Amino acid sequence: MNELLQFAGNYWWLVFPLFGMTMGAIGTVSKQRELSARRRHREQLELLRAQNGGMPASAPLPPAPDPVGDDLARVEARHDDVTHRWLDYELDVSKLISYPAMSDGRQPLTAAFLRAKKVADNLRPAPGEKPTPERLNDYRDAVTDYEVAFELAERDARRVKAAAFTPEERKRLDTAQQLLGVAVDEAATPNERQVAYRRVRQELDGLIWLSDEAVENLEKKVARELPRPTSETPPGPAV
Repeated sequence: MNELLQFAGNYWWLVFPLFGMTMGAIGTVSKQRELSARRRHREQLELLRAQNGGMPASAPLPPAPDPVGDDLARVEARHDDVTHRWLDYELDVSKLISYPAMSDGRQPLTAAFLRAKKVADNLRPAPGEKPTPERLNDYRDAVTDYEVAFELAERDARRVKAAAFTPEERKRLDTAQQLLGVAVDEAATPNERQVAYRRVRQELDGLIWLSDEAVENLEKKVARELPRPTSETPPGPAV
């Protein structure tokens, strides 16, 4: 042990070349590994190109998240849902006869609903427009008010029905509802449907306002052709 220490003390300067040789050997091994990895990588790319018509396979990038656009789509869907529910009354004469308050702007809750609808419609961004977060919040609040106003107006209209009309007016509404059934009955003749349709318009005149769209939908149903027989009786065998 003493001899080893004495040798190390006399030849300490050999540490530097030995260290350099050692590091050089480590560097050579690392470089060889790097070159080998690059070669394997090139071989894999060439294989992928051959398998994919000359282009390396790559997974499609997922679409970038769009929180504002997603939120806007959800608010617009709520907006459209309320509008469709309202149109079920606005375009259906039978429903308007049953629940006339839904088309009567003199009713406080109906008037409030129509005002809320106008605000929501005006705040709705144009197609393709991306609103600022502040405007999106305003639009969301307007749609919420629109939903609530419709629920209140519908609930009240279903509660009161024709209570705001006089007994004579309610009798006219009942008559109009019965005639409406004939006007859209496919089993009735075209003349019977036309006569019933004219009577419906007469009974409702001055009681319920019908939009042009509601009248057009009703006229299409009245003018619908009678269903034709699906098959004819085959001729009998020749004698």
